[in-house]
Parts: sequence; structure tokens; C-alpha cells
Amino acid sequence: MATPLNVLMVGTGEYTTGFVGTGASGSDKKVGVVGLTMFDLRRRGKVGKLSMVGTSGGKYPAIREHLTKNITNFYNGLDTSFTSYPADDTRDALAYKTAIDALSPGDAITIFTPDTTHYPIALYAIERKIHVLITKPAVKTLEHHQALLAAAKQHGVFVYIEHHKRYDPAYADARFKAQSLGDFNYFYSYMSQPKSQLETFKAWAGVDSDISYYLNSHHIDICESMVQQRGYTPVKVSASASKGVAVGLGCDPATEDTISLLVHWVLKSDPSKRATAVYTASWTAPQKAGVHSNQYFHYMGANGEIRIDQAKRGYDVADDSMGQLMWYNPFYMRYAPDEEGNFAGQGGYGYVSFEKFVDGCAKVNRDGLGAVEELDKRGLPTLRNTIATTAILEAGRRALDEGREVGIEEKDGVWKLV
Repeated sequence: MATPLNVLMVGTGEYTTGFVGTGASGSDKKVGVVGLTMFDLRRRGKVGKLSMVGTSGGKYPAIREHLTKNITNFYNGLDTSFTSYPADDTRDALAYKTAIDALSPGDAITIFTPDTTHYPIALYAIERKIHVLITKPAVKTLEHHQALLAAAKQHGVFVYIEHHKRYDPAYADARFKAQSLGDFNYFYSYMSQPKSQLETFKAWAGVDSDISYYLNSHHIDICESMVQQRGYTPVKVSASASKGVAVGLGCDPATEDTISLLVHWVLKSDPSKRATAVYTASWTAPQKAGVHSNQYFHYMGANGEIRIDQAKRGYDVADDSMGQLMWYNPFYMRYAPDEEGNFAGQGGYGYVSFEKFVDGCAKVNRDGLGAVEELDKRGLPTLRNTIATTAILEAGRRALDEGREVGIEEKDGVWKLV
């Protein structure tokens, strides 16, 4: 068995710990995803030493209490110990550097922080030969994406983007079936979260990022991973946004509610063949929709079409304490324990995404630089395999800011917006 991978978790918020400052999150991530997955991977012997870094050490006593109560005491004594940075009485926006400096080449980090911080944190780790997992979106600009690609190649590390929807069983099957439906013609997607999430995101929503970067990134990646296999590439993007609700809830005046991107695709081998895609995302959906996230898409090819609704999966629960019918998604993270009381969500696509990264790091540590190229060829959401998604997202933001259609060009592997 491979040597266990030491992992530093950068970011201590909802997705890592399930803790949002006042206690457990009210979303579908009440005990987090990253931390729980890493604690279980350590139990299984794939992960070794664990550490965590944020900017405010004062949160750690409450985080540790939260993890002990909701994970250790719930999952048969699962070890939730970790080394923390900065110290409990310290606030340090650059604590990630101290934490990364404590690692060794071949160790790994996960980055779940505001979008504008992804690039400096990832680059600092890559330059120290540390493998990197970044939440989506990888970065906000093509310039930063391509700079990280160059650095990763120079230092021989594995950089992976946490596009977990690729491992959703229905989405994964649809990506496969789309290959037999002929030329790409049309794609429409919608993804939302309730406006209550803006309480969690208020510090950065509309300032460090927008809802398109945050949620459209899911379906853009799914679409791109379906159609790039058929030789399609994005060539221009226009965008439209609605405003008013988020600002009324106290978010920054620049915060949009819902963003739609219109993307034109062409077949590289025959530019006369074109396709259209519309990606819409919102974080001002109703509170009582019955789901935490509506998520669905329609794909049409020359010889058939696919429709997926992954919000209502044939599993609904009526609970008087909720005051409404709820549709749950145990395929993402299954929190129910097994018959022995252990965490049993290893098959959830949220968990699978992290295990793919851990296994990839182990392969690169064992086999060297050639393993990175092999992992790219497998079609995993690596930094190299997600560059078109970054191009579309940045083009969408610029289309909104500049009030124009933005072109995308790629030549000899170098991408730029025009």
C-alpha cells in the first residue's frame, strides 16, 4: 500500500468543517465534506497527518468542539484531530504560508477559500513541490490558470480541480452516452442555492466572486468534458444578470442574483458546425423550495438528447419539524452510519472526488512526472483539463463588466480572450 498522504486543509469554513461561526451549517453540509472525508481516509490508511489553516485561530476551540460532537461522537469515535494554524489566540491572513512550510515535497493541500485567494495559495504550494486540490473555480483568470499550469509542470506536481459533479452517477453516465448522440447542438443548465446561503457568503459575494464562478462552473465543466471529446471548443461568450434581491439582503451593491452565460461552440475540424449553450446560476432561490440546490440540464446532439434533474431523485421526506416536503441527495454525501456505527459515505460523489485526488497524488509520488501526464489523459478534472471552463467563466465576467460579447481564442495550447 502507498505511503499515507499528509494533507493540509486550507480554509476552515462550511465545506471543510461544516462550521459557519454560530455552529453547524444550516445547509446540506452540516458536518462539512473535506474534513469528514479526510478523517475517514485517514482511518482507511490512505491519508496520514492532517492539518488545517485559516486566518483566525480564535475559531479552533469551537470548531474542535463541533467536530467532536458531530463526527467523533456520531461515527464510532472517528479521530478528528488535526494540527492547526495560526495559534488559537492569533489572527494571520498569511498563516497558509507557515502551514505549507511545515509540509514536505510530495504532501498535499486542499484549498476551499474565496476565489481570489486560490492563485497565491496554490502557487506558493506548487513552488514547494506540494500537490494541490482547488475547489471550483480553479482561478478567476486565464492568466492565472496558465501560470499555475507552467509552475506545476516545472515542479512536477499534481493539480486537481474539485469538480465533484463529474462523479455524480447520472452525470457520469450522461457524459458517456453523449458520445453516441452525434454532433453537439445545444446545452441548457440551471443550478441554484437558497438565498439563506448569502448569509454564509456575504463577506465575499459580489466582491471576490459571483454566482457564475461559484455555481455555473459545475455545469460548464460537465458540458465541456462532454463535448471536448467530440472536438468542440468555445469561441465567444455573452452574459446577462439580474440584481436586487442579494443587495436587499445586505450584500455588496455589485452582487448579482442570477447570471446567465450564452456560449458559442464550434467543431475545430469543421467550424461550419456550431453549437449553443446557456448556463444559468442563482443564489437567490426560494427558501422553501424543498431542495438545497436545484440542478438540471438538457443536452441535445444531432442524434438524440439527454435531460437530467438531479434535485428531485425519487427520494422525498415529509417531516413536521421542517414544515414542508424535502428532497434529499444522499448520492453526494451519505451521512448515515453503517451497521457498526462507522461513516459509510465512501461511495458518495463528494467523497469519491477527494479520493481520486489522494490516489492521484500517491501515483505521482510513486511513478514520477509521467504519472501527471497519464492522469491528464484519463480525463480527470485536472488543471490542464479544465482550462476551457476558466476561459468561459472569465469571458462571462468580462462580458458583464464591459457590456460586450467576448471572444475566446486558443492556439498551440495557449488561450486568450479577445
